[in-house]
Amino acid sequence: MGLNNLEKVVAQNLKELKVEGRLKGKEYIITRIIPAQGNKGPRYLLKGKGEKEFLRMNSNSYLGMSLKEEVIQEEEKATREFGVGPGAVRFISGTFEVHRKLEKRLAEFHHREDAMLFSSAYTTVVGILTPLISNETIVISDELNHNCIINALRLARPKDKKIYTHLNMSELEERIKESINQARRLIIVTDGIFSMRGDFAPLNTISTLAQEYDHHFSENIILIVDDSHGIGAFGKTGRGTEEYTKAKGVDILIGTLGKALGVNGGYVTSKQNVITYLRETAPLYIYSNPISPAEASAALKALQILSSEKGLDILNHLRQMTKRFEQGLTSMGYDIITSDHPIVPLMIRDTQKTSELVNYLIENGILATGLNYPVVPRGDEEIRFQINADHTPYDIDYALQVLGDYRKKF
Repeated sequence: MGLNNLEKVVAQNLKELKVEGRLKGKEYIITRIIPAQGNKGPRYLLKGKGEKEFLRMNSNSYLGMSLKEEVIQEEEKATREFGVGPGAVRFISGTFEVHRKLEKRLAEFHHREDAMLFSSAYTTVVGILTPLISNETIVISDELNHNCIINALRLARPKDKKIYTHLNMSELEERIKESINQARRLIIVTDGIFSMRGDFAPLNTISTLAQEYDHHFSENIILIVDDSHGIGAFGKTGRGTEEYTKAKGVDILIGTLGKALGVNGGYVTSKQNVITYLRETAPLYIYSNPISPAEASAALKALQILSSEKGLDILNHLRQMTKRFEQGLTSMGYDIITSDHPIVPLMIRDTQKTSELVNYLIENGILATGLNYPVVPRGDEEIRFQINADHTPYDIDYALQVLGDYRKKF
């Protein structure tokens, strides 16, 4: 007994990760948030960095909801009324009225019949794919789908799994044709927004292909979309990639409360019978506590704001700041992937140079995320910037100034 031998193995594994440039290293720890003041958005203090203020450009809170006073007040109010946790899983008296209110409101927001909450979007994906994939199911997946989809398919063990080149619709159609007469059920699964690049799946084309070939499969072609980075931050009213592409035919839509809505948790929305079936069969729903009643209340408030005129103003400001940043980078000659989504990838295409620029940004009070292989393919090494609605023109211009100075020096 003991860990002596295991310690040697994991120490060697860590050493290899470091040599390969894949070691994430120590996490920066936020110790305090300084609220927006004057022409500056919020600033962050980090453990070990004293009183140095940081501009955070790697947050998923695209709409700034996590710091909005009315959202905070709603969570505080619900905490005092219902406590800090649900105390049980959903089917053992862990369902509070606000959980169902939120599920019904999410279904309404997405024009669907019902929704169900999970503890995160990751557990939503893993939780629903397993019961939906039978031994007579073939799954077709975009090569750059998120890690949660990759691991869900490993666990679900479909009859066959086919991969198509990123966003290659001709190849997707070929994979569909290859599957005819090979299975009763075909599932096409894709991200809505691809989180490493900020580009989006052409859901209108994918759903059209699914409908065209559906009659070849006795249990249908089912289109499942994880739009965690899209919902709330993309589309005219924040309804995500489905709205942006005007797609008709997304059968099962997965979203998160932990990004644009600024709270915590994930969800799936679809037809009533599908959601009822998943409540009975998805193990990560059945055997895991839900988000707290307070988190659900805060999410309801965030959704209410998003659905109002104020929400449209927030989205408009977010788009303006995104374009301001993109245009500034391209004018300096930086290589980026442009999109209407607030993820702005600055393509470095070299692991060492990516790390060097990330360190330079930190030295100058900017938090951004460097992404190296295998998180992204070799040659696609990048720094992922994420614009938030609580960024100001001053913030964007400061970041551009720092990046401009770096380009001149190096």
